[in-house]
Amino acid sequence: MNFVDLLGVSLAQQEGAGLMGFLPIILMFVVLYFLMIRPQMKRQKDHKNMVDNLTVGSEVVTAGGIVGRISRISDAGYLTLEVADLAAKPVEILVQRQAVTAVLPKDTIKSL
Repeated sequence: MNFVDLLGVSLAQQEGAGLMGFLPIILMFVVLYFLMIRPQMKRQKDHKNMVDNLTVGSEVVTAGGIVGRISRISDAGYLTLEVADLAAKPVEILVQRQAVTAVLPKDTIKSL
């Protein structure tokens, strides 16, 4: 064996070892994707679907914890929520559609 042959074997071993050194980093990114990024994307998709399917009369909870019944829906991305009745007049507030965090079953407000 001469020096050139030994150098060729040595370089081939270093290339394989360098690729194997990146394997743990690549594996960490794959695990990060499946544990964090993918579930978050699913939650965003579910929330968008829920907000798109809101209807007048639905009982909802906002991000601030306000419970109310939807009385109007505007095309500009806002909802009018009826939150109480004072002297036979409804108390209404205006909230963004994206602020709705949950849709409640029918007549939940009456039981509160």
